Amino acid sequence: MADDKMLSVNIAKLNARIREAAQKYCRSEGEITLLAVSKTRSAEDVRQAFAGGLNNIGENYLQEAVEKQKELHDLPLCWHFIGPIQSNKTATIATRFDWVHSVDRLKIARRLSEQRPPDLKPLQYCIQVNIDAEQTKSGVWLDQLPELVKHVVELPNIQLRGLMAIPKPNQDPEQQRQAYRQLADALKQLQENWPALDTLSMGMSADMDSAIAEGATILRIGTALFGPRNR
Repeated sequence: MADDKMLSVNIAKLNARIREAAQKYCRSEGEITLLAVSKTRSAEDVRQAFAGGLNNIGENYLQEAVEKQKELHDLPLCWHFIGPIQSNKTATIATRFDWVHSVDRLKIARRLSEQRPPDLKPLQYCIQVNIDAEQTKSGVWLDQLPELVKHVVELPNIQLRGLMAIPKPNQDPEQQRQAYRQLADALKQLQENWPALDTLSMGMSADMDSAIAEGATILRIGTALFGPRNR
C-alpha cells in the first residue's frame, strides 16, 4: 500500500509538472487529465488517490479492476480500461467502465457497442494505434486507421473520442516527441472528417512532458504517482 503522505507529495509534484509543461508549450492545464494507473495497486491506494483529488482511474487487468470497483463502489470514480481486450472480456468492460483506451479492431468495437447496457451513458473510447508498427504490440497500424474509423464511428452505445498509443521506450525527448507527433498528426487528419474527435491518450511517467508538448489530453501515470511496482 502506498504511503498516504508520499502519495499526496507525488500528486502535488505531478500537478506542478503538468502546469509547468502546459505553460512551456502554450497549452491549457485544464485540457489535460491525469489518469491514475492503478494496476497491481490496492483499492486503498485508489481511495487515497481520490482523496488527493484524482477521480480518473486506469486499469489494465480486468478481474483485478472488478474487485477494486466492488470495494470502491461508494466513490464517484471514472473507470478507464487501458489494457489489451480479449473478446470474452468485452461484456464486463462494456458494463463496468466509463472509458476504454485500447480498441484496436472492428470486432471489439462491435461487441462493446452490442454489450453496452442501454441505460448507461455511451462508452467513451479511443483507438489504440501501433505507432511504431511493432509486430508484438497491440494496436492498429497508422495506414489502417482511417478505414477502421469509418466502420466504428457510427456504432451505437459507444462514442469514439480519439487515439491512444504506447511508443517504444526512448530516453531522447526529441524522439519521444516525434512518436507522439505522429499520433497527433493522425488525429488532425481524422478531424477533417470527424471534427468531434478530441482526445489523445498518450504519455506516461517517463515521457509525459514530451506528450504534453505534442497535445496529450490524457496522461496515463502510474510509477510517478504510486512509486515503483512490486510486481
